Amino acid sequence: SFVYYDKLRYRLMPYLYSLAGWAHFRDYTLMRALVMDFNGDRAVENIGNQWMLGPALMACPVGHYKARNRSVYFPRQCGWYNLYTGEKVIDAENVSHLSPHTSQHSTRRLIVDAPYERIPVFVREGSIVPFGPEMEWSDEKPADLINLYVYAGQDGQFQLYEDEGTNYNYEKGKYATIDIKYDDAAKTVSFGARKGQFPGMLKNRRFNIVLVSADNAKPLNLDNPEGKLVNYNGKAVSVNIQ
Repeated sequence: SFVYYDKLRYRLMPYLYSLAGWAHFRDYTLMRALVMDFNGDRAVENIGNQWMLGPALMACPVGHYKARNRSVYFPRQCGWYNLYTGEKVIDAENVSHLSPHTSQHSTRRLIVDAPYERIPVFVREGSIVPFGPEMEWSDEKPADLINLYVYAGQDGQFQLYEDEGTNYNYEKGKYATIDIKYDDAAKTVSFGARKGQFPGMLKNRRFNIVLVSADNAKPLNLDNPEGKLVNYNGKAVSVNIQ
């Protein structure tokens, strides 16, 4: 289990490193109480054992001895997927007609499996999550192939941030970003023109776009997931992924 999550951490490096870049340049908070992202849902105000890791992942660890399941509340503004199986767990609700003081939250709380080997983790609709190569340290190899998991149901966006990774030259403007957007209605993923540069930067790379939807669950596969391959050379490009 420890090995699995250690490998997952390094696979998530494009995601996590981007969040670190946001923390520096945008004052972003990587580990987020649910109320920071879902403050229109009164039920999240007193939840202390679930949190967001960045904009996409909701971690729901188990803190009770020998427990093999737990109660999870799913914020209502969006639907949610199981990270590991890709299955849609619950849909979004229309919250616009409800009073701020409504207490109708029971339908959003489910008992989920929590096997010994896996922490329950869920992904919100509209998320774009980049996974890189398997590594043993953060700058072992460049992420020339990124498996870009896209979770259907809402529009989404993500800014991929990169720099040399071994120094403070980003403070001197030596970094690069790529804006990525997902249009749920059109089922298109758009990559903006790369902004910035730094020594050793990959000028060409591949994105393997993996679309996960309610009727097309795809288990998390970081070795050879089936997707749509896009060659990216720093210029803007839009791709239909249906």
